[in-house]
Amino acid sequence: MSRHPIHRTCVSALLGTPVTDAQGRMRGRVRELMLVPAQNPNHIAAIIYRNKEGQFAVPVHDLILTPAGTLELRDEADPQVLMPNEHSLLLERDLLDQQIIDVHGRKVVRVNDVDLEWELADVGVLQLRVDEVGVGTRSAVRRLLKGLPQATIDVVAKRFAARGIPWEFVNLIETDPARRVRLKIEHERLSQMHPSDIADILEELAPAEREAVFTSLDEEVAAETLEEVDPKLQKALIEGLDSERVAGIVEEMDPGAAADLLAELTEEKSEAILEEMDPDERQEVEELLEFPENSAAGRMTTDCVHVLVTATVIDTVEALRSFEGDTESVTEIYLLDEKDVLHGVVPLSRLVLARPETKVAVLTEPHFISCMVDANLDKVVELFDKYNLRALPVLDKEKRLTGVVQAEQVIAVLREKL
Repeated sequence: MSRHPIHRTCVSALLGTPVTDAQGRMRGRVRELMLVPAQNPNHIAAIIYRNKEGQFAVPVHDLILTPAGTLELRDEADPQVLMPNEHSLLLERDLLDQQIIDVHGRKVVRVNDVDLEWELADVGVLQLRVDEVGVGTRSAVRRLLKGLPQATIDVVAKRFAARGIPWEFVNLIETDPARRVRLKIEHERLSQMHPSDIADILEELAPAEREAVFTSLDEEVAAETLEEVDPKLQKALIEGLDSERVAGIVEEMDPGAAADLLAELTEEKSEAILEEMDPDERQEVEELLEFPENSAAGRMTTDCVHVLVTATVIDTVEALRSFEGDTESVTEIYLLDEKDVLHGVVPLSRLVLARPETKVAVLTEPHFISCMVDANLDKVVELFDKYNLRALPVLDKEKRLTGVVQAEQVIAVLREKL
């Protein structure tokens, strides 16, 4: 059906609206507006009105919008006594004054009102579309002045700037996981946001809402988000999760970040999570846990791209393609011999410009900077600053590559000192 908008309204204006029958007899007043997301997430399914006999639900298409702004029941309308429906969303109860996530503005906001639009379908019946969520002063004023003549409310409200969020950019927060499933509330748009923005949103939410949003994320997105929040919030986010679920998230994290997280937990909780992890992932994290946090090794990641010193450019490209870590963090390729001794560092930019058959050894920096596993963090920061590094390889006593400190870790160290 095509849309033919005929009148704009809002939840606050509709609540209390008289509902009459075809003969003009009063049947009740609007008490709620029901949305059934699983059937249609954008249109109101039914108007709920109340009278002395109780509450009744009538489908929107069984209503007529009169010139006076009241609602009239069609002759064939058959209002039903309202029964509890866990698959329905009630706009006044579930949206007004509630927190939602604006995925476009990347923030948490509180709902003052919901703007709606009456539409005339091709078949000549009404439908009521949810247009946007009002979060500004204008929508707050409309709510505040409820009860006055609508014309008066409109005149006063228009003095204030409108601020709304299109319905398609709204992510609802439902703390009950079972109800979230029944209502078909998904956080797909939220998952597409940058992990830093998701982290900021989680920090704004109360604990129950924060847990509801975090548990709805898939393991990869949850892992990326955990890496962006401070240790205290990390602990709070995983406290309510079972060890198997946390292990799945930790396996998706950068090994260094995973080790930092587990180091903040109790030994019992940390061990329980490690027990649920894949053996190879567990060994990698356990090795990192052995290093002091205030050392280079304590802040490094073992996720880096390395090839044999005899490799060609095409060999290195294949190594990049098979790399399972965060490719966005790769800025350098490390050349090792058969004993993992570091022989050179190749900036990614040089690799891109070289011919496929070129030996990567000829692309190395004339002098590469590295540090030992026990170097303190002040030394690490000093090296990054002095040599304008993008990453710093960390070596053991035999000059073998054990990991890499990335620039983001140095930034984190500097923040801790502020």
